[in-house]
Amino acid sequence: MTPDTALAALETAGDPEKSVGMASYHKAPRRYLGTAMPQVNALVKEWRDRLTLDQRLALAAGLWDTDVHEARIAAAKLLAQARMRPSDEHAWQLIQSWVPQFDGWAVADHAASSGGRRIMADLSRLDTLEAWTTSDHLWSKRAALVMTLPLALLNHPNADQLAARERVLAWMADYTTDHRWFIQKAVAWWLRDLSGHDAARCRMFLTEHGSKMKPFAPKDAARKLPGTA
Repeated sequence: MTPDTALAALETAGDPEKSVGMASYHKAPRRYLGTAMPQVNALVKEWRDRLTLDQRLALAAGLWDTDVHEARIAAAKLLAQARMRPSDEHAWQLIQSWVPQFDGWAVADHAASSGGRRIMADLSRLDTLEAWTTSDHLWSKRAALVMTLPLALLNHPNADQLAARERVLAWMADYTTDHRWFIQKAVAWWLRDLSGHDAARCRMFLTEHGSKMKPFAPKDAARKLPGTA
């Protein structure tokens, strides 16, 4: 499986009419195929089942470099694996190399979702993300939160995971005064996920920092809290 043959499969599954609307909606200046996400998922599953880890890494790198919307999403999904043996370091380095190229939420969030699995595999990688929290690049700064969403979803975090969760919440305290929509939305997303697993901690954060956020964000963060109308 080469990037060219994989791209051809994505294009065959695409819809040129839908691609026009996708380009208008996402706005990032790249090629769109109009391939529906279930079709992308089916192709990625087929490739993951057939390829070794090294082959998947090579295919992911090649698909990303095409700069085609669906190909970049497929590249990210090829690395959406909780455990990689013998090592996930190459995958982590590849995902990191993509972050400065993020220019829209759709591709960025898929790549960050795969990055989140690498974070949970090695929490020391939070050191890399911490540098992104002060980045002038909007999407790098946002990715630091999106990649750490798995920490918000833990019902029974161990000591290391709880410390990592608190570290991210400290980052978010600084994020609350960054009123760019995609930053506020990411903070609300993180807290909303946390609310289902540690409602008390979510409430505490909103009590301490909610007034600094854009008005929509604390409302969005709290909408799944128990007792919230």
